[in-house]
Amino acid sequence: MTHGQPRRGLLLILSSPSGAGKSTMARMLMAWDPTIRFSVSATTRKPRPGEVHGQHYWFHDHDSFRALVASGGMLEHAEVFGNFYGSPRAPVEQAMSEGRDTLFDVDWQGGQQIRNSALGKDAVSVFILPPSIAELENRLKGRAQDSAEVIAGRMAKSRDEISHWAEYDYVLVNREVDETFADLKAIVTAERLRRDRQPGLNDFVRDLNTEFEAR
Repeated sequence: MTHGQPRRGLLLILSSPSGAGKSTMARMLMAWDPTIRFSVSATTRKPRPGEVHGQHYWFHDHDSFRALVASGGMLEHAEVFGNFYGSPRAPVEQAMSEGRDTLFDVDWQGGQQIRNSALGKDAVSVFILPPSIAELENRLKGRAQDSAEVIAGRMAKSRDEISHWAEYDYVLVNREVDETFADLKAIVTAERLRRDRQPGLNDFVRDLNTEFEAR
């Protein structure tokens, strides 16, 4: 409810160790509310066959990417194996002005940069924990997508990821997908209804007081 005026959109940050359910929660959230846009990352790596500029990634050369970072055009960025990746600021600001939420599927470092950015006051961060480390490993193996070496690397990284849980606004333990998603929906709904995110409230209450005076 925005009482006739669009609210500012949220920056929804989802983080978790690999296998804990972050991507599943992101897909379910966008199916629940199709107005939520997924933040399309920018990258300096070359497009793979079938990838479309602006749909899968925003593709840049190194110079234009660095220029965007220098001008404040990236909410967060990192270098991975010689290529840069980041979240462009302009599409997020456009969505926010339209009252649409933007979803970020990022690690703790990306989440930290977004929270510390110029748009950080509109960020809501959620960290998803596995019910146990044994279950986390079982989920990674159950994907049947990665080699034993890759899984071992993901497990080693997960300890560092989990160590940052206390930096987030909300923490969910993903024991059962539907229950976790219900909690995530409750978080999003409550954050949308915060008093400072309903710009029309002042006018609405003033109209109520005018009604009192007219009685």
